[in-house]
Amino acid sequence: MTATSEPGHGRPDPGLSAIISERRQLTNLAYRLLGSLADAEDVVQETYARWYAMSPRQQEDIDSPGAWLTTVASRICLDLLGSARLRRERYVGEWIPEPLPDRSEWISGRSAGVADPADRVTLDESVSMAFLVVLDALTPAERVAFVLHDVFRYPFADVAAIVGRTPAACRQLASSARRRIRAPRPDTASSARRADVVRAFKRAWEAKDIDALIGLLAPDATATGDGGGLVTAAPHPVEGAEQVARFFVDRPTAAAGVTLLECAVNGQPGLVARLDGVTVSVMAFDITGGRIDHVWAVLNPDKLRSWTTG
Repeated sequence: MTATSEPGHGRPDPGLSAIISERRQLTNLAYRLLGSLADAEDVVQETYARWYAMSPRQQEDIDSPGAWLTTVASRICLDLLGSARLRRERYVGEWIPEPLPDRSEWISGRSAGVADPADRVTLDESVSMAFLVVLDALTPAERVAFVLHDVFRYPFADVAAIVGRTPAACRQLASSARRRIRAPRPDTASSARRADVVRAFKRAWEAKDIDALIGLLAPDATATGDGGGLVTAAPHPVEGAEQVARFFVDRPTAAAGVTLLECAVNGQPGLVARLDGVTVSVMAFDITGGRIDHVWAVLNPDKLRSWTTG
């Protein structure tokens, strides 16, 4: 670690700058592992607390502070993933990862209410709602090995040191994770085309046009809501195009004072529902071949804090 500046000179500590510069990388990693920005931030805070709990001499003995921070953060996440399964058993209804707003939304002339989460988490395919939901089906060890190696490109020797297994065992974990992750169906549609589908869904929903909704949904489409027991949400996924269409037609939209807005959710076209200026639901979509395969609606207010407008 770079030595600190002499006291009294008022110069910034270059070593401190190097440590703090790792914060975004740690947040990106922890969010992908946990599916929660709030939990990811707690992990980063705990990681830095452990760093600063060491003496300056102990810190100087660490060859790569960035690697040390990544190892500690990953191990904390691994422990949290193990306990998360027990917490999920007590969770009311379906659990959906925490959605993230984008700095620049694809709706013309409108910027996202809160840019900060987008500053902390790089929004790409590895944080799409569809991908995070699939990751949540993995075992904790599979998820950590897969994300570290396949997403962040850490060699298996480094993954092994983090997970506490041999490189060969970590290779098997990542391989098992790949098999369990359903290969996405080819979709060459542009982001603009997917945005058009979401926009058409919004208009059909507002018009309560059930036939139009059915036409936009894949035959085996599903819709999942997450209210966390704090607000009303369907206790189980709704399955089938007609059933999903009828479910949305029966739900209140703009006619009941709710405003639907097109926005980016985890970097993909989505919708936000607001009531009296307060975000009450964020919807993410999985779209293939011009049809919607899945709708995820997050209504749990604890997961919508990043969407609070100032």
